[in-house]
Amino acid sequence: MEEYVLRFFIGGFAVSGFAAIGDVLRPRSFAGLFAAAPSVAVGTLAIAISTSGGLYAATEGRSMILGAAALWCYSITVREIMRRRELAAVAATLISLPVWLAAAFGLKNLILG
Repeated sequence: MEEYVLRFFIGGFAVSGFAAIGDVLRPRSFAGLFAAAPSVAVGTLAIAISTSGGLYAATEGRSMILGAAALWCYSITVREIMRRRELAAVAATLISLPVWLAAAFGLKNLILG
């Protein structure tokens, strides 16, 4: 339970900080990018360092980077399907899910073995 409370406060502090950064940047659409994922990652890494040490946190960080790269591949695929095939967003995202999974597991096996 203590870990959840710690995550709550670290995540809340990070969300507030990244939201403030997002408000300063233009266009305003960056605010959402800076408010969600980075704050969760910061909270997770802070807890990983405090409870399991730097080596574990490094593994967590590397996994986050690989996940972000897989998400990038997925996002590009969704964008291209929507642009070239003129499909709705729901259809394009569902069709592209195998790309995300392939990228995630492919990168994991390539980098981590």
